[in-house]
Amino acid sequence: KGKTASELRYMGHTLSDNRHGLIASAVVTLADGYAEREAAKVLINDARQALGDPTREITLGADKGYDAAEFIKACQEMNITPHVAQNKSGRQSAVPESIAGSAGYAVSQQKRKLIEQG
Repeated sequence: KGKTASELRYMGHTLSDNRHGLIASAVVTLADGYAEREAAKVLINDARQALGDPTREITLGADKGYDAAEFIKACQEMNITPHVAQNKSGRQSAVPESIAGSAGYAVSQQKRKLIEQG
């Protein structure tokens, strides 16, 4: 209430299963401009530990907000194939074309919308 603008203070983040859209993990962070990508790395690491097989390759579907060189590199270091939507709005995407051109990438881009249902 009042005559001041509202400010975003907290953000909720979820990680969902790509097949069924089930929420696998969730966390709340302070909104600081980097929280989404940092929370994603934590959630992915937790999911990786739950699998019990640190060498198993997994994929991650995400929107354009995750198309940052630092995040893509972190995913690849964790043996995660980043199926992140390419952001080519006046810039070059950090997602390699070899990944973006794959059939699995196209499926992930369709399935990632299931997170909105949660």
